[in-house]
Order: sequence, then C-alpha cells, then structure tokens
Amino acid sequence: MEEREISQAVIGRLPRYFRYLGELRDKGIERISSQELSALMKVTASQIRQDFNNFGGFGQQGYGYNVEFLYHEIGKILGLNQQHHFIIVGAGNLGRALGNYINFEKRGFIFRGIFDKDPALAGQEVRGIKIMPMTEMEEFIRKNEIDIGVLTIPKAGAVEAAEKLVKNGVRAIWNFAHVDLNVPEGIQVENVHLSDSLMKLSYNLRNGSSN
Repeated sequence: MEEREISQAVIGRLPRYFRYLGELRDKGIERISSQELSALMKVTASQIRQDFNNFGGFGQQGYGYNVEFLYHEIGKILGLNQQHHFIIVGAGNLGRALGNYINFEKRGFIFRGIFDKDPALAGQEVRGIKIMPMTEMEEFIRKNEIDIGVLTIPKAGAVEAAEKLVKNGVRAIWNFAHVDLNVPEGIQVENVHLSDSLMKLSYNLRNGSSN
C-alpha cells in the first residue's frame, strides 16, 4: 500500500471502529455493511468508506466487511499487534487507577512500573507492582525497554519528568498533567486534560449541542 499522510481526524476514529468491531466479533457477527456500521456508530456510511479507503478499503462489493478481518487489520494499523511497555509517573489516585486497569494488557500495553517522589509510598503495591522512588526511574527505563511514560503528576514536576523520560529512551508520553510539553521531534505526546473535557461538556449542556 502506498504510504500517505493520514489526517488526525481519521486516526482519532480508528479506536472507535476497533471497539465496535470487537463487540460485533464477540457477538458472533461475521460481516457488516458500511450502512449497518453507520447506524451503530452514528457516523455516515460515506465517512466510514472514506476512512477505510485511506488504508486500502477492506470491503468487497456486495459483501461489505468481514468483521474478524477488519478488526485485526485496524488493530495492526493501531500497532496493537505488538506489545508496548509503559510506566506511570505519579502514584496518586489517578496513577493507581490507571495501573489497576487490566484492559491495557488486552490491548498489548504492559504495565511495568510506577514511580512517585513521596517516600511514604515506596514499597506499596499497585496490582502487584511496587511503587518506586523517582531516583530509580531513569535506570529502570533503560533496563526494561520502556516505550511509553504516563504522567499523572502535578504541573510543576511534569516538564522535568518528561525530559527524563525522553532522555532515557521513552518514545511516547501519555500526559495527564495540566501542562503542554515541549518535546523533541519524533516523540509522540497525547495530552489528556480532564478539565477541558468537562468544560466542553458544560458548553454543550448550556447550548443544547450533541457534538
């Protein structure tokens, strides 16, 4: 397949396709048309076909889409056919909640370590993994081939923590800190600002919008 630049809007819809197709597969549904998928997902059939055409199409005229095949192909596009090791920086409520979320492993994201600067937390466990001091983080990353760092710490320490992650080989950061990170080119950052989502929800409530 000829490589092309895929828009972030299309990429943003892929996990949702993957989730719906997984549910269809679990129900034993073998094939589905773009119109049927459209009715389930509230995305137009033309948008679905256009999105899939970015990656070769996947459908057959008069047949639609093979659910099992499409599920696995989108999984491969998302990189879910390989494992990614991640650590969590910050063992507060959010960090612990993420560490306890077992579905990450089902998608190939392996929880390897959790770190916090509070010495009182050292040695406590999150799903069988001991909380370690921040002073051990850099060596741990190097020895365990960590791909992803998850930041769940306050804004003040997030920039320094991100720099240490990048310096030691982490290639992607899932950032829950309330700060926009300035990282080198090639480092992937996904910012999750929880308050932003709530404010968007507030706006839609106030204005009666469903988008």
